[in-house]
Amino acid sequence: MTPIRPLWRGSGSRGPRLLVAALLASVAAVPSAASATPGTGAPAAAPAAEPGRAPARSGSPGPAYERVAHFYGAYVDVASDPGSHKAAAALRAFYLTADLRGRLLDWERRHDADGVLRAQNAPSAWRVTAGDSGMGKTTSTVRLTWGTGPERTYTYLSVQSDLATRTITDIRSKY
Repeated sequence: MTPIRPLWRGSGSRGPRLLVAALLASVAAVPSAASATPGTGAPAAAPAAEPGRAPARSGSPGPAYERVAHFYGAYVDVASDPGSHKAAAALRAFYLTADLRGRLLDWERRHDADGVLRAQNAPSAWRVTAGDSGMGKTTSTVRLTWGTGPERTYTYLSVQSDLATRTITDIRSKY
């Protein structure tokens, strides 16, 4: 794994609206990555295209846990790309509540790590599983995969979302 600088540095600045639009347009391709090959955490293979047609993916705004999957898919891509701090800030601004962004900055200052990933590096894969809902909130479990092959390890995050706005309101280590 190549270490990256924590993405929180410089995340207080607003990126251009064009950057946000480009990120949001690219997120449409992320839902397919949420379906991983069982047991490996690796993205499932793309289905074969019909003869004469290009492969395609689709998505929908769907339930809150799908938005969590969209966010983590895009965020892990950005975290794997050096120099993408503006893109990470734009994703945070769109998907996370202002209160959570502030709490993440506090956590990041104390731990010198990225609060969204709870790590200093980018994971090799991720998976989001829907959880329980109640009182206007829903919880998803995010599994982050570190490394590959038999030596890989996992961390689990509990991600809470508001059902009305579908924004992420809290991120905590699950265990």
